[in-house]
Amino acid sequence: MLKSRPLWLAICVFVIVSAIASPSQKTADSSHLRIYVTNERSGDLSEIDASTLQVIATVPLGKRPRGIHASPDHHFLYITLSGSPLAGPGVDESKLPPADKTADGIGVFDVQQNKLVRIIQCGSDPENFDLTKDGRTIIVSNEDDAKASFVDVATGKVTKTVPVGEEPEGVKVSPNGKVVYVTSENKGTISAIDVATATLVKTIPVGRRPRSVAFLPDGSRAYVSAENDAAVTVVDTAKNEAIQTISLGERGVIKPMTVLLSPDGATLYVSTGRGHKLFVINTATNKITASFEIGERPWGIALSPDGKTLFSANGPSNDVSVVNLGSLSVTKKVKVGDGPWGLVALPD
Repeated sequence: MLKSRPLWLAICVFVIVSAIASPSQKTADSSHLRIYVTNERSGDLSEIDASTLQVIATVPLGKRPRGIHASPDHHFLYITLSGSPLAGPGVDESKLPPADKTADGIGVFDVQQNKLVRIIQCGSDPENFDLTKDGRTIIVSNEDDAKASFVDVATGKVTKTVPVGEEPEGVKVSPNGKVVYVTSENKGTISAIDVATATLVKTIPVGRRPRSVAFLPDGSRAYVSAENDAAVTVVDTAKNEAIQTISLGERGVIKPMTVLLSPDGATLYVSTGRGHKLFVINTATNKITASFEIGERPWGIALSPDGKTLFSANGPSNDVSVVNLGSLSVTKKVKVGDGPWGLVALPD
């Protein structure tokens, strides 16, 4: 009996360690996620249980929810809301109904309570944003007044505004937290802004109608979607200069929207709106390795924490595509609200 004790102890230790380890393994699995989707036209948030791929809740938010990001601790979701009328490029704004500026703000959604708990003022017509690394400041693109607003989360007040190019949209803070890039759709530029001082460092030409930005994990390069060039522009962040253009196909057909990097930075994913496709790019070579259809006008995209599954918001068809990145195929489409725009995946 005494001789069998070491084996018995080893078995006990193994069982205990396995029990402790299993929850963390589950959170990295794409089936143990909740996908939150902003629906621009219906003004609400769809919640998808990734284990069943069913919508489990729809929560009212306000007018035109678009950009969405989680707080660093994942306790809150921040969502831009806008009372400006919905309009596409080139629309005669004089014929649009007046904007409801009382609807502008950033909604604060409590994940545990599953409801909107607060609205932060953030300037006119907010479209997208990013957070500083400590989560204390939100940097917002104010689409109709060509500014980036710095918003203090605790006080809910705008502390500084920085003029940027017309129709700003994409906002991305660098991995070291020192610089934020803000795209200007109208001017075809990026405004590089010093985060600590909220001052403009440089304006960088990056191609026609840039929509979003993704930084490599080491911050050495940034990738920018240039919608009207059917391309992705590569930026050297040390010099704040464009160094390469990656063509994705025919202009006017392929319209790159959101750029998103894999967790290790080895792969760039690009949604292409009316092009219907997802492009896959190797960041070591900046070569396209695959492209395939994923939905009707895929816009916002998000990855599961394990990097194996991609989700895309498809505005005209009111659904979210679930994409298996191993097989490069769509495994399911989940019906959501009207006009899905942005989405985020959080461990359940």
